[in-house]
Amino acid sequence: MDLIDRLAEDPAQAGLFFDVDGVLAPIVPRPEDARVPEGTRAELRRLHDRYALVACITGRASDDARQIVGVPQLTYVGNHGHELAPEADVWQGRLRELLSDLDWPRLEDKRLTATLHYRDLDETAVLPQLEAIAERARNAGFVARFGRKALEIIPPIDANKGTAIRALLARHDLGRALASGDDTTDLDAFHALDGLELSVRVAVSSDEGPRELQDAADVVVASPQEFVSVLQRL
Repeated sequence: MDLIDRLAEDPAQAGLFFDVDGVLAPIVPRPEDARVPEGTRAELRRLHDRYALVACITGRASDDARQIVGVPQLTYVGNHGHELAPEADVWQGRLRELLSDLDWPRLEDKRLTATLHYRDLDETAVLPQLEAIAERARNAGFVARFGRKALEIIPPIDANKGTAIRALLARHDLGRALASGDDTTDLDAFHALDGLELSVRVAVSSDEGPRELQDAADVVVASPQEFVSVLQRL
């Protein structure tokens, strides 16, 4: 019996943690156009009724993620887990100041973090600009890091997807979990499952995704569409 089957044997003792973009929702040129397909939503509703906890841990703001996923009864933690941090309010104000005079055509302002997308832009032209913005953000005390065709600006809070998962597991007293992801920040989610009674790490691979994520995964699928087959087994 493999890990997924073992997890599905006792859903009342397990939590499921899903990234949104690139896992539940296919990557699209404009992030605001992302949507979770209805077939995936149906599986999420079924899993919510079956498992102790089903949560979306995402880089988006939680309200935005809730709308994109379209299954409001799930648990949502946004901004890579930073929304659970007590220092969030202070850094939200500092981000407002940083972004006040920043001009970028594809700026996703998530109130506590920000993402500058460049998927549909000329990389040769925009990467030097992004490097300069990243340096400015770091000088203001933020962490600036590159992901899948995007620059993320986040506060230096000791929080990430992994700390959010650990907090939720403790809150629900769960020792079994599945975590899924497609990008660098999902490595924190994978590490959060270390030491559990039973853990399953699922990577959605892509040409843009980090090789380290696939190396750390127990299961690798090729697309959000293929990830649905994982959901159906749970």
